[in-house]
Amino acid sequence: MSGHSKWATTKHKKAIIDSRRAKSFAKLIKNIEVAARGGGPDLAGNPALELAVSKAKKTSVPADNIDRAIKRGAGLLGDAVDYQTIMYEGYGPQGTAILIECLTDNKNRAASEVRLAVGRNGGNMGDPGSVAYMFTRKGIVGLPKNGLTEDDLLMAVLDAGAEEVKDEGESFEIISDTADLPAIRAALTEAGIEYESDEAGFVPSMQVELDVANARKFMKLYDALEDLDDVQNIYSNADMSEEVLAALGED
Repeated sequence: MSGHSKWATTKHKKAIIDSRRAKSFAKLIKNIEVAARGGGPDLAGNPALELAVSKAKKTSVPADNIDRAIKRGAGLLGDAVDYQTIMYEGYGPQGTAILIECLTDNKNRAASEVRLAVGRNGGNMGDPGSVAYMFTRKGIVGLPKNGLTEDDLLMAVLDAGAEEVKDEGESFEIISDTADLPAIRAALTEAGIEYESDEAGFVPSMQVELDVANARKFMKLYDALEDLDDVQNIYSNADMSEEVLAALGED
């Protein structure tokens, strides 16, 4: 999951046991195919593929599926599907900014479905550049606290290129340059620290704290976008307090 705030952490935990795991697998497989098509099937020489495979393994995608996706993407099983990455920008409740990253073989279908989902769920589409300036592409590693302190993590990953360790309540996020993700993962492994997720994503420069009513609207919009097959990632500067999350949990 993406968004990188307390609500996103909560949704990430839910996604691990979500009944829509098959759809999650399909999106991860698509990422692997695109990375293999762009840089070849060798993980050692293709950082994007290495990251896509690592993410798939963390979500328990079967090894056979991963291997087939690499071969299919690299054209070793015949013609590969030509996917395009498209980024849409928009606004959610309370002026929240949203980046919607699509990976599609049909640009017109993706655009139509995203606009429909946003319009039907209280959002507004934005022009290119309208909200993108509020985000910076970073490497993001998420992990449960499991008794760890912020200092413990900093000791393990500072020399590997970590820029920041963020306390997200029950978990930590390590922020780095995207190029330093492999080194961060290696440093955590060497220190015997398990992590749940690692990805290159967009981090907002500031966050908008949502009240309960707008948080409900935002989650409805988020879920509608997440259900679209072409949508790979959703990034937002929305945040929700523990109290708001608790209120949503009672719904």
